Amino acid sequence: MTTEVWDCVTKAPFGEQKSVFTIVRDGDSFTGSNVADIGVLPVIDGRIEGDRLVWKMPTTKPMPMTLIGKAVIDGDRLEGTVTIGPMGKAAMTGVRRS
Repeated sequence: MTTEVWDCVTKAPFGEQKSVFTIVRDGDSFTGSNVADIGVLPVIDGRIEGDRLVWKMPTTKPMPMTLIGKAVIDGDRLEGTVTIGPMGKAAMTGVRRS
């Protein structure tokens, strides 16, 4: 297992959200968390498909829902989207901590 830590920004409809996204890789799956002002969002059902990540994060803020994340890793950069239930998709970018 390997752990990666990313400094991320998600451009949500309710404002820009900075977070620390921790990925714990285990083969073609991963767990971890995304820690932001809205709280600690645990990563569930994390899958690794080459350079692509797909995961879910349950939350209760701004309302109970499961967020769906999709991102591509290119070196020390991460770029993707987070689907925020009825609020649509938000762009997510990140930089790997060294």
